[in-house]
Amino acid sequence: MSRPMGEGITDAERYDNGMVVRREVLSDEHVDRATANQTPLTEEFQDFISRYAWGEIWTRPGLERRMRSAVVITALIAHGHNEELAMHLRAALRNGLTVDEVKEIILQSAIYCGVPSANTAFRIAQEVYGE
Repeated sequence: MSRPMGEGITDAERYDNGMVVRREVLSDEHVDRATANQTPLTEEFQDFISRYAWGEIWTRPGLERRMRSAVVITALIAHGHNEELAMHLRAALRNGLTVDEVKEIILQSAIYCGVPSANTAFRIAQEVYGE
C-alpha cells in the first residue's frame, strides 16, 4: 500500500516544497509581494496556504499543472472569487495554457457556472491579457 502524499515529511519541508511550487506558478514577484505584506494577523494564513495548498495539493502527481489551472479557473468563476481570478489567469499561462484555451474554459464555465459569471471572467481576462 502506498503512503498518502506528503506523509513522512515535516511541516518545514512541506512549506519549502510549497514555496517552490507557489513561486513557479504565481511568480517570484507575486510571492515576494505576498510575503512582504504579511502581518501578525495574516502570517499563519500565509504559512497555511504555502504548506497545504501549494505544498500538499499542487505537488500531488495526479494532475499536471495545466489541468490544475483549468480546475482553479473554473472554481473561481463558479464561486465568484473574482479577486483571485486575475492572479490565476496569469498563472495559467505560466502553467502552459494558452489564451485560447483559457477562452474555452471561460466559455465552458458560462454553461455550468452562469453567463454573468463568465461575462465577468472575460472582462478580467481581457484586463489581464489585453486585446
